[in-house]
Amino acid sequence: MAAQPRAHRRAVCTLAIVLGASAALVPAACGGASDESSPDGGRAEPRPIIGIGDQQAAMFTDKRFKELGIEHVRLVVSYDAVDVGFERDLTDTWLSRAQQAGAEPFVTFGHSRVNPNELPSVAEFRRAFEAFRKRYPKVRVFAAWNEINHASQPTHDAPARAAEYYNVVKASCDGCTVLAGDVLDQPGMTRYVKRYRRHLKGTPDVWGLHNYADANRFRDSGLRDLLRTVKGDVWLTETGGIVRFGRSFPQDEQRAARAVKYVLTLARRTPRVQRVYLYNWTGTLASDRFDPGLIAPTGEPRPAYDVLRAYLQG
Repeated sequence: MAAQPRAHRRAVCTLAIVLGASAALVPAACGGASDESSPDGGRAEPRPIIGIGDQQAAMFTDKRFKELGIEHVRLVVSYDAVDVGFERDLTDTWLSRAQQAGAEPFVTFGHSRVNPNELPSVAEFRRAFEAFRKRYPKVRVFAAWNEINHASQPTHDAPARAAEYYNVVKASCDGCTVLAGDVLDQPGMTRYVKRYRRHLKGTPDVWGLHNYADANRFRDSGLRDLLRTVKGDVWLTETGGIVRFGRSFPQDEQRAARAVKYVLTLARRTPRVQRVYLYNWTGTLASDRFDPGLIAPTGEPRPAYDVLRAYLQG
């Protein structure tokens, strides 16, 4: 078949997206490795960029991780990690391994492990962030707080304070990529984001969303709600297939694999979604309530890993 003009391919892709075509029906030119050139003359990185979030540095030494060619990784740390010896050591190791692997770290802060219910003042958060930046100056991608609207976080009923944390990171890290939000797609999310947004300084370029509900219930309502509420791009900063989660999701690796396939397809057909960070690499023991791992705790790859590998291979 003769090569089609680039403008024609763009038109076909746009029409396919507007009509809500499934990934199988969208022309190959619309996704995977793009033939578009980047401004510097090189090849543009395909959209969406795929990353992985995991708290364990062992991920970086797993040959299967290396084989995937993942260059973007995410870590959640306590906002006061630099002041807490054991957490500082874990962060040192994780970021060092990420650097050795040639992966760009994306760091999101969360509640203190020492005082998990404490909502730090803006001054306390600023001091802690400046200490983090001093110790890890090579980290350039941040979200100010993890799952700000979830009950496990002291920000869940303090959207104004959560917005102030974003303002601190944005003002203190010139040239960094700073995500707003990083919300969970749960009931009340839109209401929370609207209150949060009123206290932001400026208009964020990127918002973060954890769309576990979308991914594992095979819908897109959480993502659509956020896209309607805010401007700018969206990163699915934590998502994936849930192998096990309480009574709602009994153990089922095949269902988790379908969820990973669904969320990758959803992101690919949604132009404003620029990145997807799947969580996580290694699954948990059967006694643990939550398990979204791509690799079983026994070390065997799960079906979701095969889905991801096939997707990355085009």
